[in-house]
Amino acid sequence: MTKAPLGNADAFIGVLAHLADTVDDRASGDPKDSYTAKLLSKGALHCGKKIAEEGAELALALAAQGKSESASEAADLIYHMLVGLRSRGVTLDDVAAALRKRQGVSGLDEKAARKS
Repeated sequence: MTKAPLGNADAFIGVLAHLADTVDDRASGDPKDSYTAKLLSKGALHCGKKIAEEGAELALALAAQGKSESASEAADLIYHMLVGLRSRGVTLDDVAAALRKRQGVSGLDEKAARKS
């Protein structure tokens, strides 16, 4: 484990906002011309499978590859996550609200509460 902090959240938020706008802009595009539109045209199940695939690739990169590969796989996962959320009509506000509910709660406590 590294002791390095996660870094500049403001920069990340700006890039994430731009990516979310791009996904929204391309969602109504022609699936022949837009990978985003193509994924969305295949439905939420397909999007979920892509998220699982990208998550596995990130896990493998973290376990056995370097920093740049891990960052690249994380970027792929985040893109596919946004497309998947869009496929189900889950907004970033919905995700923010779910995260906000967990602020100040121990991860162990939050996980235990989900079991009941």
